[in-house]
Amino acid sequence: MTDADEAGGLTVGQVSARLGVTVRALHHWDEIGLARPSLRTTAGYRLYTAGDLERLHRVVVYREIGLGLDRIRTVLDDSTADVPGALRAQRTQVAERIARLRRLSAGLDRMIDAHERGLLLTVEQQAAVFGPQWNPDWPAEARRRYGGTTQWQQYAERSASRGPEEWQAVTDAMADLDRALGEAMDTGVTPGSPEADQLVERHREVFASYFPLTRQMQVCLARTFETDPGFAAHYDGIRTGLAAWFRRIVDAGARAHGIDPETATWQ
Repeated sequence: MTDADEAGGLTVGQVSARLGVTVRALHHWDEIGLARPSLRTTAGYRLYTAGDLERLHRVVVYREIGLGLDRIRTVLDDSTADVPGALRAQRTQVAERIARLRRLSAGLDRMIDAHERGLLLTVEQQAAVFGPQWNPDWPAEARRRYGGTTQWQQYAERSASRGPEEWQAVTDAMADLDRALGEAMDTGVTPGSPEADQLVERHREVFASYFPLTRQMQVCLARTFETDPGFAAHYDGIRTGLAAWFRRIVDAGARAHGIDPETATWQ
């Protein structure tokens, strides 16, 4: 049996193969009365006639464009139904869905780029935001060193949503913190004091613009600020000895929270 006209009907399996619809869906449409086979064999098997196939074709088409089964039933069975109106409404929904998917696709592209590049700024934009001392090769170097870490992933996810203005706000917040650290050191703020602890907390909050920073991670970072020539030059360029002083206030803050700076690890 290969054709509805020749043999009087097609089986569920044949209709499934012909229309690309699962047997389960055909059974469900039969059960709810949406598209029932008109014939039965003497053995009780369902058979779909040419008319049944025509209805099924329409069900498949309407389902493909997103109409729900109840709405399809109305379009097929209600002679007063405004079919063009229903289709126009569905077209509007499809257009909105397409627009959302395009936005999602663009967001995915930015996320992929951020994971691969770190910064989604042109070289000119980087210079304008981070200053003339900025080296545009640094993001690529950072990815080579840290690209497999959780922190790089967190940084990339934040970076994907930022343009020049957002990065400028981050840069300004860091610059304000650097000034506050220098002024605190000048006025003799001591490690472990409320003023020093407040600056330590402020540093964690500001640094969270890149990725969440635990207290143990902050201890490790402060250690790097003091020992790494590049970081040390930055902080000591603000105030001589600032890198070492910053490490001391971070260590004191860590001890106040039960963390031994000597054994702190990046976690």
